Amino acid sequence: MCSKIDGKAPGADPLRDPRFKEPSVWRMLQESLFCKPRALDCIQVEVTSVCPGRCTYCPHTTQASVWRSRHMEAETFARLWPLMRESGRVHLQGWGEPFLHPRFMDFVALARRAGCRVSTTTAGLRMDEALARRIVDSGIDIVAFSLVGTDEAGNAPREGVPFGRVCEAIRTLQRVRKARMGVHLELHLAYLLLASRLESAEGLPDLMDELDVHAAVISTLDYVAAPGMEAEGFAPHETEKLAAARAVLSRVAAEAARRGRSVYYDLPAPRSGAAGGVLPCRENAARTLYVDAEGRLSPCIYVNLPVDPLDPAAPETVNRRVFGSAYDDPLAVWESAPFRAFRAALESGEPDAPCRTCPKRFENGG
Repeated sequence: MCSKIDGKAPGADPLRDPRFKEPSVWRMLQESLFCKPRALDCIQVEVTSVCPGRCTYCPHTTQASVWRSRHMEAETFARLWPLMRESGRVHLQGWGEPFLHPRFMDFVALARRAGCRVSTTTAGLRMDEALARRIVDSGIDIVAFSLVGTDEAGNAPREGVPFGRVCEAIRTLQRVRKARMGVHLELHLAYLLLASRLESAEGLPDLMDELDVHAAVISTLDYVAAPGMEAEGFAPHETEKLAAARAVLSRVAAEAARRGRSVYYDLPAPRSGAAGGVLPCRENAARTLYVDAEGRLSPCIYVNLPVDPLDPAAPETVNRRVFGSAYDDPLAVWESAPFRAFRAALESGEPDAPCRTCPKRFENGG
């Protein structure tokens, strides 16, 4: 691993390299007026894998003994500059709590300088007036708050992250956003639907009204962190279970829309694609990628967990897919033959082994 950005003096802040310049007016005109899109829609960056939560469904909890808690180095993030120049959005969140990183706002500033929209997902535990002001002033356009319920009981699986504390964090950021005229910033709920807590989702429209949240994005349990947790997810063959969930979510979305708010959801369902199989991954792997806290590039978060399993045959080891590093040429890694082959296989309906049964390949948006 390199010790400094190539050509940069030792000891200098890698995030303040004078070569990192905002896109030219001509480049911005090309993108906005002449519909010349960037190569990537989004880069998801794991700024940290450190998290104070003990969510029962998360590998951070179920694999605590082999979990690697680490922050991304500033130099590693700076190495992503070529990728950021080719991405429309940078989403700063992985397997940890992003606001724990001491240089989070500096990462935001560099991504914005590259011409990217910037968003994040948080548990809200670090939120206070000072952080809220920095968020609003930074130019971040979406902050999503994680929940699995709409009250303290429903949100109980998020141990260490009290429901009331999350709500207070949202209120704090809303108050500061409005006071500082932060019309660019939207607050969302990142809502994980667990099968055992389906009824809790019925409370979303009221909660969104109470907190004045713009949108809720509902996902299901895509990664099974421990045996037995399959029951909390939704599989394509579970027709009755899916029908019940779809009925609830369609009502929730309709009621939210009636109140001028948006609810988005995906549920698994077999779908015929052009290649005779299911349609490609809803993670949009053809135009997105994931970068872990050590700078390793992967198709998505689910094939790059920060764990060191003692068993080399463990799924986390067998299913890991890393195609290169930020310390290589990251844009060249994205365009490399192996990474292209992975994406092509996914698009063809005959994907690599880790993707074959992933719920993301079977989800049908609501």
